[in-house]
Amino acid sequence: MSTECTAEQLEFHGLGRRDVIGAFNGGRISSDAGGLLLREVEKRTHVLKRLAGCFCDHRNPELIEHSVESLVKQRIYAMALGYEDLNDHDTLRHDELLALLSDKRDPSGANRLRKQDKGKALAGKSTLNRLELTPQGANQKSRYKKIVANPTEMDALLVQLFLESYSSPPQEIVIDADATDDAVHGHQEGRFFHGYYGHYCYLPLYLFCGEQLLCARLRRADQDAAAGTVEELSRIVGQIRAAWPQVRIILRGDSGFCREEIMAWCEGNQVGYVLGLAKNSRLNKALEAEMRQAKERYETTQKPARVFKDFRYQTLESWSCERRVVGKAEYLAKGENPRFIVSSVSREEQEGRRLYEDFYCARGDMENRIKEQQLDLFADRTSTQEMRSNQLRLYFSSFAYVLVQALRRLALEGTELAKAQCGTIRLKLFKIGAQVRVSVRKVWVCFSESYPYAELFQAIVAKLQQIPLRS
Repeated sequence: MSTECTAEQLEFHGLGRRDVIGAFNGGRISSDAGGLLLREVEKRTHVLKRLAGCFCDHRNPELIEHSVESLVKQRIYAMALGYEDLNDHDTLRHDELLALLSDKRDPSGANRLRKQDKGKALAGKSTLNRLELTPQGANQKSRYKKIVANPTEMDALLVQLFLESYSSPPQEIVIDADATDDAVHGHQEGRFFHGYYGHYCYLPLYLFCGEQLLCARLRRADQDAAAGTVEELSRIVGQIRAAWPQVRIILRGDSGFCREEIMAWCEGNQVGYVLGLAKNSRLNKALEAEMRQAKERYETTQKPARVFKDFRYQTLESWSCERRVVGKAEYLAKGENPRFIVSSVSREEQEGRRLYEDFYCARGDMENRIKEQQLDLFADRTSTQEMRSNQLRLYFSSFAYVLVQALRRLALEGTELAKAQCGTIRLKLFKIGAQVRVSVRKVWVCFSESYPYAELFQAIVAKLQQIPLRS
């Protein structure tokens, strides 16, 4: 006869002759104990502390229980740990581990002022919602929303964190540019139907240098993919060169960024470029001889064949001058596949095949970085009514990425997770069951004994502890 389940005890299917019984009596247990690694990274970089400094708090100091810094930490740590919605925080506010990450001095919430808040150390969804929805012109006289974000300072902080990731100035850096779709399902400000993607969306612009994020700009979808690129490059390159005057900078992007405005700006500001170039009848004609060679090789070997041509080219109207173009005459089982790039890099420095195959094609890795933000860190949760607050959500996702990337850079090199994406890092390092006990003098975090990556986790902690704390 089966036993009825009660609120105190749950009976599951047995294991042989053994009963399998469950009960919610294991004590204060968190499933996110590995988030302590992110806290150690934060103590050595102050990514989130400095992000909090990009807000102006007009609240009455005597009435504040949640500082801007604790609110920012709570929101971004939660995103890094896999909690995408503000609604999640009405449950998470009970979590002593997240309260510890957010540097709450009373992680149990026992000393909260209001009776209904006792045992809830963290802010709920309504308080965090005010952080996101405060308008630009809010001040001390505003009723509810009084914490004003400064996007200009956030943009500068992303670049500053990139600069600090180097122990010494590099000789050369490559900035990758790309645009992507951010589907929207409501009537958000700035939404438009994009014919290429086939749905209503935003069209955010991303700029990366390797795995380092330099810019995440939310844009309307009713414009060119390269819109605003010159403005973003101007401020980013200016900030980089102020710190590294001698560094060589090369811009890399697909044909969506092959625009006269961008190339002319690069040429006028000593920035190199390697950009995809959309094919046309004139370019295809210039590649006819090479395409015949590629076809002959394919017919002989029955394997894909490539022949490259390096030549000078100028459009009939849009380009202001003649530029170097590398054409790839490729013949596959499905037929001809011509491709082109335009570059300011000289032939003497890099011949055509290497420039295309080794340098230009490497830009594809940037798409993985964008996927990490959208799929793993919820950069596409732009569901508020106003574009400004959706941009702020994109900033939060961006800094969550920067924090996880800092862990990857500082402590995962040489490990099996050195190249792991954010979702994998979360699954293997952050999602650890642990009992949390808070006493007067200590916070005990008792990790699961069956955690399969304990040895790796301990090595990562040891590596982080070798890095000095940031003052």
